[in-house]
Amino acid sequence: MKNPGTINLEVTMFSLQDSLVILAIVLVLFGGKRLPEIASGMGKAIKGFKKELNKPDEIEIIPEKDDASKKDSEKQNAK
Repeated sequence: MKNPGTINLEVTMFSLQDSLVILAIVLVLFGGKRLPEIASGMGKAIKGFKKELNKPDEIEIIPEKDDASKKDSEKQNAK
């Protein structure tokens, strides 16, 4: 028996019926003429997002100086 105080967070998939209802709502809101524009914009956004994910990170890595050169630079900064 489930505890009445808990929240059920199960994730369910959209059925075909759900998808058709969502499509009908989108058609009513935006109209048939704007749907290709919206779909094209979403496709470009997804393509750009995937492109950026596949790029290597541009992080500059600077190696640490050894102890002798650290002391030399500290002496120079103290002057």
